[in-house]
Amino acid sequence: MNTIFRKALLVLPMMAAMGGCSQFLDVNVTPNNPTAVPPSVLLPSAHIGTAFANANELNRFTSVVTQQLAGAAGSPANYDIYVVSSSDFGNQWRFELYGGALTNYQQIINIADASNSKAYTGIAKIMKAYAFSLATDVWGDIPYSQALQGEATLQPRLDKQEDIYKGNQSAGIQSLFDLVREGIADLSAQSTTRPGTDDLIYGGDLAKWRRAGNTLLLKLANTISRREPELARTVINEVINSGQFISSNADDLNVFFGGAVGSRDPRYEYSSIPQNIFQNDLILSTRYLNLLQTNNDPRLPIFFTRPTANYVTIDNGQRGGLPTPTTSWSRYNAYVTGANGQGPVRLLTNFQRAFILAESALTLGTPGDPQALYTEGIRASMSLAGLTTAQIDAYLAANPRVATLTGTTQEKLAQIITQKYIAFTGNGIELWNDYRRTGYPVLQPSQNAAGIDGTRPVRAVYISQEIERNPNFPNPAPQSNIKVWWDVD
Repeated sequence: MNTIFRKALLVLPMMAAMGGCSQFLDVNVTPNNPTAVPPSVLLPSAHIGTAFANANELNRFTSVVTQQLAGAAGSPANYDIYVVSSSDFGNQWRFELYGGALTNYQQIINIADASNSKAYTGIAKIMKAYAFSLATDVWGDIPYSQALQGEATLQPRLDKQEDIYKGNQSAGIQSLFDLVREGIADLSAQSTTRPGTDDLIYGGDLAKWRRAGNTLLLKLANTISRREPELARTVINEVINSGQFISSNADDLNVFFGGAVGSRDPRYEYSSIPQNIFQNDLILSTRYLNLLQTNNDPRLPIFFTRPTANYVTIDNGQRGGLPTPTTSWSRYNAYVTGANGQGPVRLLTNFQRAFILAESALTLGTPGDPQALYTEGIRASMSLAGLTTAQIDAYLAANPRVATLTGTTQEKLAQIITQKYIAFTGNGIELWNDYRRTGYPVLQPSQNAAGIDGTRPVRAVYISQEIERNPNFPNPAPQSNIKVWWDVD
């Protein structure tokens, strides 16, 4: 969905904040007068940009290929039968990530370092690591160590995903883990200025940012745990021993949007606005509806609308007639989009932390009881959805098949990932990451599957603009059936 609307919604506010950019917007944007733009101006745009990148077209793609949503028309109908190409996600690469959030975080770091505003550099480094992890998880090898350097490097090399995660000192590549650790350390340093209301996430509460930074370390370790179990175990133990991580829903790293036209959550724009030509591209998947109904899951009416007596869905890959009228379709509910488009986009959460620790205790032997942590994750998600403690207790008591981990290690892992999959409704990227690295939840092929050998995409294809202008990009590029480095399932 490459549209003027989506581009303008994110890029114009950022342009105003940055003051201008070079023609190489995708990976090397340099504000004309960066010293004239304080970090307090750049930080809100960077936060919104990160959330927008997570929730916009990449969410449409990943939520469809992981079968929470089904593609009824437009690009999602192609994604649903596994058709992706280098013409997809150009705006996401060029404007939402490299020319948007990542550029703003780098400028915050540059400007704040010059004034010893370590509170800002700490936040920016943590979120820069998050945004880069999003990019490498989607595309694999990407410009990283040589990106965001303006005209100094107009054709940056692609760093291997392994080096991005693990670092490579001889090649001058800092690991994502060390970038986050550096950001956490900056939060404890003396700072000449500190964020306040310009910090849209925590309002300048640096203790919450430390907990978020450590939770990001858990997420990164979890992502590579199949490929690098020893490294993952070391990082997870480091975070557990610190005692500083998200352990309450109140500490979730959420980004809220505005409720006015032009400032709303993109998931609201593409699912709830009749005037939007993309409103009927997506519908609740019959397969996801069946999963939630089979589990008697009380979050179903919280996650999705039911305008008529029954939920109205289609199967993934379905071709032919669509349900009528479209006003009867089941779509994202206010839990995901906000009542008027405020969201939030949930980037790092308490339930996510609990499920990660449950998985690592089960498969890596890190401290903790997998059952207790699994239950904690379910409770955190249901509480976030608005269920009372009594309602959650009653559900768990009445549904022991869901509540109790049973069987082999793999069967228990399937339960953990399935509940994490349900809890992360609305964040397709997290669903896709977990599916690729674990194979759970088990998803049957879509009807009419096409694409590369009828296989579900396991990466996005590099965008055509970058292949054409930067000789460091492989040509031909890896296709959508080529796994990224950490995907060993």
